[in-house]
Amino acid sequence: MIMAQNSEKKVLLINGSPRDNGNTFTALSEVAKTLNSEGIGTEIIGIGKQAVQGCIACGMCGRNGARCTFHDDLYYKVWRAVKDGIDGLVVGSPVYYGGPNGSLCALLDRVFYSLSTELRFKPAASVVVCRRGGASAAFDRLNKYFTMSNMPLVSSQYWNMAYGQTPGQAAQDEEGMQTMRTLARNMAWMIRKLNVSEDGHPELENPIRTNFICKSQ
Repeated sequence: MIMAQNSEKKVLLINGSPRDNGNTFTALSEVAKTLNSEGIGTEIIGIGKQAVQGCIACGMCGRNGARCTFHDDLYYKVWRAVKDGIDGLVVGSPVYYGGPNGSLCALLDRVFYSLSTELRFKPAASVVVCRRGGASAAFDRLNKYFTMSNMPLVSSQYWNMAYGQTPGQAAQDEEGMQTMRTLARNMAWMIRKLNVSEDGHPELENPIRTNFICKSQ
């Protein structure tokens, strides 16, 4: 966990790697350090090595005060951080088979299904780390959580990716680390400009849910 002291604004960073101090943590730490220098508080929550329960679409979170029916510590840490109030979100993941870590996606399915109201209009970004390829596909997959939840994406000077294989190697990717710092500065700027908690947000229509099954006449 990294925090900027005496900050009224806060960004939650989720480390989607089972390695607490691996390359994904290195990339997220560069983002957090720069956010701190901009006066934005940060908290990093790692998913760890334990199995992560996925969403079963039971709908209980809609009747449980927007809390998942499964009461594992990992979900609760994220739920508590969001409920306490965040101004931005960064999700980081290593690349596995051209996509994000499956355990991370299992967690995010539950988080976004149950906390979409609290997360909407908060600036968000994904960060991916790979050995060689698949970063852009994983990046796109993670961004879908934000674009389906009324969350503005924060961009950088390039896609938010860094390269490394052994722990700490990503720190040697100079362009990748610069991309992380630019991302953090852009997020700090967007948080200050949007000021969602004080200025409100666009009015939303009642959601319309359709499918593609048509009853025959």
